[in-house]
Order: sequence, then structure tokens, then C-alpha cells
Amino acid sequence: MTDEAAALVPAGTAALSTVLLETAERAGGYARQAKAANTLRAYRADWADFGCWCEAHGLPALPAAESTVALYLTDLAERVKTSTLQRRLSAIAQAHKAAGHVPPTKGRVSMVWQGIRRAKGTAQKGKAPARTQEVRAMVATCGAGLLGARDRALLLLGFAGAFRRSELVGLDVADLDFGRDGLTVTLRRSKTDQEGAGQKVGVPYGSTPATCPVRNVRAWLEAAQVTAGPVFRGVNRWGQVSGARLTDRAVALVVKRCAEAGGLDPSQYAGHSLRAGLATAAAEAGVSERTIMAQTRHKSLPMVRRYIRDGNLFRENAAAAVGL
Repeated sequence: MTDEAAALVPAGTAALSTVLLETAERAGGYARQAKAANTLRAYRADWADFGCWCEAHGLPALPAAESTVALYLTDLAERVKTSTLQRRLSAIAQAHKAAGHVPPTKGRVSMVWQGIRRAKGTAQKGKAPARTQEVRAMVATCGAGLLGARDRALLLLGFAGAFRRSELVGLDVADLDFGRDGLTVTLRRSKTDQEGAGQKVGVPYGSTPATCPVRNVRAWLEAAQVTAGPVFRGVNRWGQVSGARLTDRAVALVVKRCAEAGGLDPSQYAGHSLRAGLATAAAEAGVSERTIMAQTRHKSLPMVRRYIRDGNLFRENAAAAVGL
């Protein structure tokens, strides 16, 4: 019986029927799906790191004392980002809850954590947004073969739809509806829609055929003869199209490769640059917050305003009007 299933067995129960055992296993399966797969992988890696640190210092990891967690955070504070420490702290708390222990993240730990945040700051340094001019530069580097057709479609759809990496690679042909006004993309599941209610995203035709996301997605599907299953797939050196879905990491690699080929610094760009770029470019063009949020599907105004502020830095700038 898995740990998740065992946790659901009523206390004091001597034995369960076969039916209830199977039900407990299914319930455990649902419990494992309560968090996204990427989140669970990160938590496992974070918990493993904490476990190794405790072992190296002769300290118990489960249950851990508050002093142990405080020392762990302090030891890592000079080597990792604040956001990483936050995730490690969450992983430690989740592991203790799952094992039936009170998370050792209060008291002294809370004070140390607050001090670290004040000392190091909490601002996150993200990748550069790939705005319209950067996306055009990337697309211009894509070749004439199948690989080039796929990369053009991926870059343009990722930008115009403000899609996350996982959303892009999760698309199937059945999720695309080509219409008179553009392409309607149905997201079956996303980071902000873990329960699969579904969202529709409109991607309009571009004014220039070479950078039109709708035309280029259709061109890729037709050239690769993809009529069902994953939209974005691997293409090998001989121009053969795989049946396997691209990974989200592959999206970042495509962006970096095309950025470098287009004369940009590849270290400054990654998969999220496309999504951030659309929000920033739209803000520069004077698009309203409400309209930007409708396309990016952000649930939080403070989050999307990070991009809007960047886009408005020079559009409405007081210093530009004083005659320097």
C-alpha cells in the first residue's frame, strides 16, 4: 500500500476488505494529483537536499527540529536565491504534514526566514521579455525545412497566445480551431486551471504572413502531416518528425537557440520570455490591463502589472517632457 493510501486508512482499523483496499489506493492516487507534476518533482528534489544536509550534520530530518530548519536556511542563504529557499521551506512543511508531524517552520524559523528576506531582498530577476522586435529577429533565423517550420510556429504561437511552456507542449491538434478571424486554442489544463475546466484563447491573424502565428501553425501541421495528437513534436537531423510530444525544456532551448542566431544574448532568454514579451509589448502599445490579462490569463493584477510597468517605463515618462 502506498503512503498516500495508508494515510487514508481510519485509525484503529485492524484490516480492510479488498474493495476498501482498492478504494484506498485510488484515493491515494487522487491525493498525488492534488499538486502539479512539476511541483511534486521540485518538492522531492528539495526534500532530498534537506535530507542530505541533515545526514551530513548528524541531525534528524523527520521530524526535524525548528533549530535544524533555521540552521539549514542560514547555511543556504548565501548560495541560493530567496525563491529557492521559499520552495525548500514549503517542501519541508509538506513532507512533515504528509507524515503526520507539525511542520517545523514557525517560531525561530519564521524569524530567521524574515531576516533572510530583509537582508537578501525578494525581487525575482526573470528572463528578458521577447517583445515583437525580438520575436521577429528569432523567427528570421528559422530555416526552410521542417525544423524551421516547427520553430516558427512555436515561437509565434507562444508569443501571440502568451502561452506557458507546459501549455504549448500540451496542445493537441484537436485543441486548435482555425476560423475566419484567427485560431481558437482550447487549453484543457493549465497552471491556473489545475482542475481542467478549460480555457479558450484567441490568436488573431498577423498583418505580415511571415510572422503570422495562425498561418505558420497551419503551415507546420501541413508540412509535417500532423493531423492528430501532439501539435509540437521533435524533428531529427534527417527531417523526420517524431510522434512524441516536445518537453517544456525543449521550448526554452528553441528560444535560446533562435535568440543567439538572431544576435541576442541567449542567457537572457528562455521559454517564459515569449509570454512575458507579449504582456510587455501590449503595454507599450497602450493595451489596457483588462485586455492584457484576458490574453495572458493572469489571475493576479500585481503579477501582470510587473510586465505592464516595464512596458510603460518610456511610453509615459515624466522626464521625456521636460526638455532635456
